[in-house]
Amino acid sequence: MKALNLYDREDLRYEESPKPVITHKDEVIIKVKATGICGSDTSRYKKLGPYESGTTFGHEFSGIVTEVGENVEKFSIGDRVTGCPAIACKKCEYCKKGEYSRCENLFVIGSYRNGSFAEYVKLPEENVLKIPDNIDFNSAAMIEPSAVVAHGFYKTNLKPGMTVAIMGCGSIGLLAIQWAKIFGATRILAIDIDDNKLELAQQFGASDVINSKEVNLEDFIQQFYQNEIDLAVESSGAKVTIGQILTLPKKGGEVLLLGIPYADIEIKRGEFEKILRNELKVIGSWNGLSSNFPGIEWRATIQYMDQGNIVVSPIISHFLPLSEGPNIFKKLIQKKEPINKVIFYNS
Repeated sequence: MKALNLYDREDLRYEESPKPVITHKDEVIIKVKATGICGSDTSRYKKLGPYESGTTFGHEFSGIVTEVGENVEKFSIGDRVTGCPAIACKKCEYCKKGEYSRCENLFVIGSYRNGSFAEYVKLPEENVLKIPDNIDFNSAAMIEPSAVVAHGFYKTNLKPGMTVAIMGCGSIGLLAIQWAKIFGATRILAIDIDDNKLELAQQFGASDVINSKEVNLEDFIQQFYQNEIDLAVESSGAKVTIGQILTLPKKGGEVLLLGIPYADIEIKRGEFEKILRNELKVIGSWNGLSSNFPGIEWRATIQYMDQGNIVVSPIISHFLPLSEGPNIFKKLIQKKEPINKVIFYNS
């Protein structure tokens, strides 16, 4: 089969690779129909994340079951599915408590095990979920990032009628807007430095949008959102915004950190003091797993996509064959053209 394999820093190759085979009785082999580039993939491509040389890249995907191990009971050949790419050890103290996102040995496929940038991918049965017929494969490939966002929101005290600010309107931020609405937020402020992303934020239901390069964020908050923001969500991972997000919530409010920083962050003294003086609750969130594995985050995402409450097609800017992988990754790190979500397709 053809696959995208990562060998070294910015050394991604489209090449022939062995097709996965059943080696354990609980395994499922899936023909990949759609698979998306995650921000962590871009960082791993730049050698800022774990992988073993020659491993097939990628972890967000959907497809059709083509083979099942003899102990597999829930899936049959031809089933439309998505897959949770996270492999938890199920042995550490956190796994035993059902806290799988805290697993001491957690990893995702595409790092230490072959991933989804390929014609076929293999997962344990418990990592596979059926998708309804009216969720297309491209949307289903984004169930994983939606589950990651949901995991964070389930940690908050967000209730109907509250106000949410979301900083960073990439795919995670745009999904966060939709989850904020699902949780009942009545006012949502979206913040970014890219007007194209802010247009999408409005399309997805943001009450207000602000380009923080063009408008003074502090002045805007004081004028229009003073003492109103219950929850501020950081979804970009930029080194500057992680400090800025602390200035947004009201006293006693919450900060949810979803973005992954890939460089040292910058927090000014005044920003840090907001945690203390405003008695903020700062919530870290990692991956998208809970009990029963892979968790409510996955089941809820599938439900809300099925009902039309989570829509992802406007987020996708590029549909490409796998063979374009090396070229699009170069463009992603060069940042010379606007690229939102990239989906690779297989015929």
